[in-house]
Amino acid sequence: MASRIAVQLNRAEGAVPEGGIKQKNMAAVQGGRNRRALGDIGNLVTAHAVLEGKPLPHRPVTRSFHAQMLANAQAAAAENNKKCLPVEVENERVFGAKAKKPVQRRPVVKNKPKPEAVIDISSDSEQVKVVDKREKRTNGGKKAAPTLSSTLSARSKAACGLNKKTKDVTVVDIDAADVNNELAVTEYLDDLYKFYKIAEKESRVGDYMHSQPDIDDKMRAILIDWLIEIHRRFELSQETLYLTINIIDRYLAIKATPRKELQLLGMGAMLVASKYEEIWAPEVNDLVCISDGAYTHAQVLTMEKCILGELQWTLTVPTPYVFLVRFIKAAIPDSDIMETMVYFLAELGVMNYATITYCPSMIAASAVYAARCTLQKTPLWDETLKLHTGFSESQLLDCAKLLVTYHAMAADHKLKAIHKKYSSIERGAVAILPPGKSLLELA
Repeated sequence: MASRIAVQLNRAEGAVPEGGIKQKNMAAVQGGRNRRALGDIGNLVTAHAVLEGKPLPHRPVTRSFHAQMLANAQAAAAENNKKCLPVEVENERVFGAKAKKPVQRRPVVKNKPKPEAVIDISSDSEQVKVVDKREKRTNGGKKAAPTLSSTLSARSKAACGLNKKTKDVTVVDIDAADVNNELAVTEYLDDLYKFYKIAEKESRVGDYMHSQPDIDDKMRAILIDWLIEIHRRFELSQETLYLTINIIDRYLAIKATPRKELQLLGMGAMLVASKYEEIWAPEVNDLVCISDGAYTHAQVLTMEKCILGELQWTLTVPTPYVFLVRFIKAAIPDSDIMETMVYFLAELGVMNYATITYCPSMIAASAVYAARCTLQKTPLWDETLKLHTGFSESQLLDCAKLLVTYHAMAADHKLKAIHKKYSSIERGAVAILPPGKSLLELA
């Protein structure tokens, strides 16, 4: 605005700005009235150009050009007024664009209530959800939809035949207390133990002693008794002990071993099992020292490689310990004595070669059955144990009698590692308790 006023003043005073109007134009324009007219024409042209959003013209402003621009501006204004005229659409006045054809609406059902929207703001997130109140009322009276975990659990039990319950028999749900425990994975337990039952048949070891020309079952028992003592000194886990015995039996079933390498085989098997199960496995030098230097460091490592090569690195196998954990839970022990007695009888079983003909799950179930008989629990076998073990009382009778016999002979036996281990007060001195000889009288 300041520059425009300055131009008008200069024109009124007759001054010529730099790069402005030529001299012949100034000679033609001498009167103040004509100068004001030219100034008004320039202002009108500028105003129209600014209103229309167009750049200022670069051509000289003549009367004909100004008339043309003025006509264009008036036509544009009339077109805008035409667009803003009110249009009648179904008895409603609408201001805006061109008139549209009346829209045919769909017939509305009067009896159908409109859903009421309720804004539900969650406290965990800032998202706002619109909930249909009618749908909320409909689902309010129904039961909650089953979750994915409950569906998987039901299908798993149906596939395993665990949901077939008679009216007269009560089966205790031993996993009810661990439903909310994510680490217990109760949804998959039935499938896991069904798989273990199949896997134990594939990795089961039969009677192999006839293929060993230089060793017998007594040497094997001496080796395992020594390994149980080493296992207790190193304070290793139960899983390591059972896996060590499993590795020894599977190796002896494949390869003939001389008597002088039998102890070396036990050291290598415990080393492999410790590396598989333990967080801190014993070092090779510890095993060499505990064997009084009977073997060198290099011999232990060579035996370790030989074991892994013969077993084809297959170490994930179901041992009796895998089934003991589940079967003890199914027995619903009322004290720690029951659990300790089961482990005592199970270790007596795996030490003696006579139980090699039984599968790991039967040894575990027989240990539970013999322990209940020793502690005089009633009933000796119920439907809950039968359901989870898969064995009836008559199927376990032979193996359980063997375990009770080993218990009766443990105090006077030459191999006393297991009896000494379970005679301590820490383990309830279960080895000192009288064995369940009443089981031997059963037919």
